[in-house]
Amino acid sequence: MEGLAMLGQLIGQIQDLLQLHGSPPPPPPPSHFRLLQPHLHPDDHHRRWCLHNVDYTSTDDYYSLVMAAGKSGSCKMLEPFEPPGPPPSKKSRKGRTQEKLHGSTAIPEAEVMEQDIWKEFPEDLLEAIIARLPIASFFRFRSVCRKWNSLLELQSFSQRCAEIPQGNTWFYAFTHDNVNSGTMYYDPSMRKWHHPAYRPTKMIALPVASAGGLVCFLDIGHRKIYVCNPLTRSFKELPTGSVKVWSRITVGMTLNGNSTTGGYKVMWVGRDGECEVYDSVKNSWSRPGRMPSNIKVPLSLNFLSQAVSVDNTLCFMRSDPEGIVSYNMDTGVCKQFIIPAPLHLSDHSLAEWKGRIMLVGLLTKNAATCVCIWELQKMTLLWKEVDRMPNVWCLEFYGKQVRMTCSSNKGLLMLQLRSRQMNRLVTYNVMSREWLKVPGCVVPRGRKQQRVACCIAFNPCLTATA
Repeated sequence: MEGLAMLGQLIGQIQDLLQLHGSPPPPPPPSHFRLLQPHLHPDDHHRRWCLHNVDYTSTDDYYSLVMAAGKSGSCKMLEPFEPPGPPPSKKSRKGRTQEKLHGSTAIPEAEVMEQDIWKEFPEDLLEAIIARLPIASFFRFRSVCRKWNSLLELQSFSQRCAEIPQGNTWFYAFTHDNVNSGTMYYDPSMRKWHHPAYRPTKMIALPVASAGGLVCFLDIGHRKIYVCNPLTRSFKELPTGSVKVWSRITVGMTLNGNSTTGGYKVMWVGRDGECEVYDSVKNSWSRPGRMPSNIKVPLSLNFLSQAVSVDNTLCFMRSDPEGIVSYNMDTGVCKQFIIPAPLHLSDHSLAEWKGRIMLVGLLTKNAATCVCIWELQKMTLLWKEVDRMPNVWCLEFYGKQVRMTCSSNKGLLMLQLRSRQMNRLVTYNVMSREWLKVPGCVVPRGRKQQRVACCIAFNPCLTATA
């Protein structure tokens, strides 16, 4: 009964409030009880309130409703009705983007790294983790702090990197627009260009060979040979050799072992059979002598005839007679293999994959041109065709004078196909037999697409030193 009296008192106070504001009593609705709602008279803009359908015969039900609402906190004091304000203004796209960025970059408090915990992280474990990062990611992480930037100088970090197998092949390229400084890297696994790349000298030196993360450059104008790691900028100018005609030599490079820790060798061979070998451990050139008398000279070589290394043996392509000349860098033994070239072969280059010698070249007959891949059969010493470029791509070469250059490393080839109307870059994977077009390269903050003048394949390595 006490609760019923409280309910009746509440209803009486509400009615007195309605009479004070002069609101007419609402018409009784035909159905169930509804909560308090705002009511505006059409001729009056004052704020008024009305109570719908309060039936005194059902006070028990209302009492239970009021008590339940009070316990749950859903019953609140009546507030005056506020007319709806103007519609929210439409935000710009920039404003919406900023809100999304702020919302997405907010770090929950539970995910904040505790310094007391992470400052005790073992150094050797940290080095092991960073050594396994992709090359591009590592150079981004070097900007985090001075400590990470100096990792390349630590002997322990170099040992960690040496224990990890070498990563994917990259290509070191030079552009036509700025031969002196326009350099960049291409990562085939990500199909992405990275730039700017390091150039060892302001002279016009062209990359001619690579081994173990090191690239060898030939400066014809100044008659010099350089070796550098384009990633770490480790650079060395080799002592002056006895080269006579620099435009008529070809250069090859091998490692003394499986890594650059044991040093490397650089060899040049002239068209008349003369040659020299540079040993980085001795820092000097040696002359093993001329080619054996059974090897016919001239060799028809030039600096664009890139050599390939097979088990520490350099192989050079020659013509008249057609075949291959090999030189073992350990024993100094030189051999010649007479191998007829495929018919209608024009521009061509050697490649290597898992100890196998491959040949890539242009087949031109009448107005049709196609790129083909051959493998040397060791038993018969003949070239066997194993693949060729898709016919749809070859149609683009029809009726054009196409020239080709090729650079390869570990079965990954980059072909540069060019004519007056075309400059196309294509990669070919010997293992998967996959042909891919290289995306165009635009320098940062620029719109003009760069034209590649030449490139060299190399294995990016953080610890290789010249």
